Amino acid sequence: MEPLRKPLVPVKGIPLIKYFAETMEQLQNFTAWPDDVLISTYPKSGTTWMSEIMDMIYQGGKLDKCGRAPVYARIPFLEFSCPGVPPGLETLKETPAPRIIKTHLPLSLLPQSLLDKKIKVIYVARNAKDVVVSYYNFYKMAKLHPDPGTWESFLENFMDGKVSYGSWYQHVKEWWELRRTHPVLYLFYEDMKENPKREIKKILEFLGRSLPEETVDLIVHHTSFKKMKENPMANYTTIPTEVMDHTISPFMRKGTIGDWKNTFTVAQSEHFDAHYAKIMTGCDFTFRCQI
Repeated sequence: MEPLRKPLVPVKGIPLIKYFAETMEQLQNFTAWPDDVLISTYPKSGTTWMSEIMDMIYQGGKLDKCGRAPVYARIPFLEFSCPGVPPGLETLKETPAPRIIKTHLPLSLLPQSLLDKKIKVIYVARNAKDVVVSYYNFYKMAKLHPDPGTWESFLENFMDGKVSYGSWYQHVKEWWELRRTHPVLYLFYEDMKENPKREIKKILEFLGRSLPEETVDLIVHHTSFKKMKENPMANYTTIPTEVMDHTISPFMRKGTIGDWKNTFTVAQSEHFDAHYAKIMTGCDFTFRCQI
């Protein structure tokens, strides 16, 4: 394999992993199907968790069906591309309806077809402090990213939107605004941790589906962090080490709220909070950095 750690490539001003950037032109010709459902998140915000929940809902809670393939094959990653691995668009072509698709793309890069056809979107947002710590660790182990450098420099890059997928602030705000014109169920990672059953019931209602209470309980149990961390079909250990090195940091690292306190210094936290308050001023939604 060629060395993977390439510099990010800007597309419409959004920095992207080089291989993902190269799929953008082709991606604009993507045609959504009416029964597609899109999982959208900024990276490290519960994407794989939501993917597993959604697949379990679609499979009626049947564990054997959810174990049919790794999560990235069951839930195609729209913009994914990597040397030697089938791209997301190819996986999508082989995925039967009804399809669940995942993306991290900001709205400016999303294929227009998904918006024109009013495809249902489940968006998961997570507090920025836990995101940036998780993202830093992910950058270190997932070698499609450039080298993250020091924690201090990565934190500044994150605040400036100079990481893959650009600004967290813009991402969470623009998808929040989309709710006004598009069918979007906007969920918060912290709410899911606090009461997963309540949030899964919101998803079922949004999808117009129903499941027996015991099936919902099974989904809550099977999609707990502990169970998913142990599950090779969910924890990304089937990805080649050249692409994701779990010895540096496991893909499923902690999945907690408030872990940022173990990485941020007091000065960094205060600096971040001041910047955050300025960028997020006027927002009509709030995040919890601890529960």
